[in-house]
Amino acid sequence: MPEVRTWQLAAGAAVVGLALAAGAVAAAGPWDSGQRKAEKRWAAAQGRAGEAHHQPEAPKRPAPAPSAPGVLIALGTPATASATPPAKAPDGLKKVLAPLLDDPALGPVRTACVVDVTTGARLYGRGAETPMTPASTVKIATAAAALTALGPDHRIPTTVVAAADAEKITLVGGGDATLDRVGLTRLADRTARALRDRGVTTVRLTYDTSLYEGPLVHPIGPNGNIAPVSALMVGQGRRNPKSTGDAARTDDPAGEAATLFEQLLAERGVRTSADPAHGRPVPKAVPLAQVLSLPVSAVVERMLTTSDNDIAESLARQTAVATGEKAHFAGAGRAVAAQLRRLELPLEGARFADGSGLNRGDKVSAALLTALLAKAGDPNHPELRPILTGLPVAGFTGTLEDRYANSPAGTGLVRAKTGTLSGVDTLAGTVVTADGRLLAFAFLAGDTASRDVARPALDRLAAALVP
Repeated sequence: MPEVRTWQLAAGAAVVGLALAAGAVAAAGPWDSGQRKAEKRWAAAQGRAGEAHHQPEAPKRPAPAPSAPGVLIALGTPATASATPPAKAPDGLKKVLAPLLDDPALGPVRTACVVDVTTGARLYGRGAETPMTPASTVKIATAAAALTALGPDHRIPTTVVAAADAEKITLVGGGDATLDRVGLTRLADRTARALRDRGVTTVRLTYDTSLYEGPLVHPIGPNGNIAPVSALMVGQGRRNPKSTGDAARTDDPAGEAATLFEQLLAERGVRTSADPAHGRPVPKAVPLAQVLSLPVSAVVERMLTTSDNDIAESLARQTAVATGEKAHFAGAGRAVAAQLRRLELPLEGARFADGSGLNRGDKVSAALLTALLAKAGDPNHPELRPILTGLPVAGFTGTLEDRYANSPAGTGLVRAKTGTLSGVDTLAGTVVTADGRLLAFAFLAGDTASRDVARPALDRLAAALVP
């Protein structure tokens, strides 16, 4: 078993931003359901640092997340290095990867693609253009579409608007799937203060979820891995706010968010004349208070690191809203495809049935996934850099925290998005080679018998890219 060289770990940590202080997320453990890995509490920026907006006027555009610098620049790889030979000759990679890809643990159907991000050269491929069910690796596509349509600086609002006399207020869901009790409490503080300034102590509360359309429940049905997709939710609709992973969810996230908001207002001296009711704001309603999510760059990083399905579906629908599509599953799928088409990515056979990868109707190729990763490393597309910085780090963070024990050569050097459904196991990401090259890879396996053997097989493939 090869040892991990000290210089590799040090270089990997420095090059790809392993340190949590650079803006990575807290570590995460395994998903209880096996469909994806577990989400631990989001440790970085829980206080929503930098949000100082006490009124709903348009905020100044925030700077990108601190963990989204230019990855190629951090690698010390000049953009003009396109004439430099690839890190590994294709023949050499074929000899290394082909036997690993033939591992029976990967089932009868498997595809692969490896590219040099700097040169764009394909170094290895097997069935690279064949559409496969990607599971959660489709979140890479969702991230690229959202970053392109919204921009990395965009923040998702949750707003309270009021009638002219401020005696009827409406909690308006803006689609922030990261909104938690802390954020809703801050909104209650601002709302109560604004009402006191107007001399109002009793209100009628309604809540508006009209930003999103269509069915709320994911096509897989009620599932502990995802709440109903609503424009208004708190704590991702978890019955137990401290729960992670596969957990009991409410079937009415918006109604429960409104009820909690009513309670928070009451604690601040604002009573309601009736139970919260679903409804639109009154005509000519005026903004009263607002809270904002972290920038989309940071939201994307969280989504990728923890494989968060709720955030993924939110970002897909935000993409639809931003581009004039219907904000439901089908419209979001069309919007994601349209944004990737704008990026001139290979979409033949691709289908986006959802944003999270829980739907087996999703189809992408290994070539598309590596093209997405390469595009994220393109100096001409700095807005996509959070895709690379959000990928879990092998053996350290997110859905790769407890993997690579049997493939130590990849520890700290492989960054990858995982994907797991019953019979589907995938891995797509990047690896830094000894000579400082950034390679993008995608390995997709279908009809696998057991994730317990398929995942280590995928890990060995990615680790083999490290010299």
